[in-house]
Amino acid sequence: MDTLVISAALVRELLSPEDCIEALEAALTAAARGDVVQPLRAVAWRPDAQGAVAGMPGYIGEPAVLGAKVIAVFPDNRQRGKPSHQGIVVLHDPTDGRLMAIIDAGEITAIRTAAASALATRLLAREDASVLALLGTGVQAKEHLRALRTVRPIREVRVWSRTPDHAQEFARRAEEVEGLRVLAVSTAERAVRGAEIVCTLTAARSPVLRGEWLMQGAHVNAVGASTRAFRELDAQAVARSRLFADSAASLRAESADYLGALEEGAIDGAHLIGELEELVTGSVPGRTDPAQITLFKSLGLALEDLAAAQRVFDASVAQGRGVHVEIGAPH
Repeated sequence: MDTLVISAALVRELLSPEDCIEALEAALTAAARGDVVQPLRAVAWRPDAQGAVAGMPGYIGEPAVLGAKVIAVFPDNRQRGKPSHQGIVVLHDPTDGRLMAIIDAGEITAIRTAAASALATRLLAREDASVLALLGTGVQAKEHLRALRTVRPIREVRVWSRTPDHAQEFARRAEEVEGLRVLAVSTAERAVRGAEIVCTLTAARSPVLRGEWLMQGAHVNAVGASTRAFRELDAQAVARSRLFADSAASLRAESADYLGALEEGAIDGAHLIGELEELVTGSVPGRTDPAQITLFKSLGLALEDLAAAQRVFDASVAQGRGVHVEIGAPH
């Protein structure tokens, strides 16, 4: 069988933040009408909890997409000079199961995660929000800055890292690439106070964002803590916010940010307002007051990976790009 292999470099070339946001919006609309199948991801951790492999299968209807992401997540890889997320997305023909494509999952994950935050920001942040705080300086910090600039008029960025040299280096590079004022700050509190959009993008196992720092009217994208092993927000940050998630089921099963606040009695089970698909279709209201603090808890959905991968596959086929290989026995 002829299968198209698409590299990380080609993914980056073919998938812009705008294209990815558009693809996610269409997939979430399909989910809202019941045209998506995606079980909770299966995760196998190493016994020392220093790394894991996860499987995320799914189906999107009309236009039909069938596939799965398999990805290894090693949060400490940055210290080794290696990516924290490594794996593949496979796309199958939804009519006969033929393996159509194998696509680098690291780039898909990086771009679609930031695109989901940008979509949530477009739907929840104040229209004039222009001061951005980035907690974390890894791949997602770079991708979030790039994606958020497509939905809000960002004029100032504050960046914080637990390693000050990383913040300084990120600020220098981001100013060169984005042409913005980017300030490396010494504490997370200095980054957050007065910021209108806050993104938590760390591998923290205890909170790095405290609710008392958030200004009225702020919007938060909580991204880094996608399993029970990691937590970025304290209970007050969740309690003060109008909370939305990409998936209610994932939130209740996997989010230490949410479950920690619940266990500490800061919120109850009714605190979740709705899911991203409901914001996209307008079936639940987003921000209803300029002074509200809004929170998007991102855990990552198979439909996001598949929608982004399908967009890359279609562009690759249209342009005659990628490498064709024979996989499987001929018939």
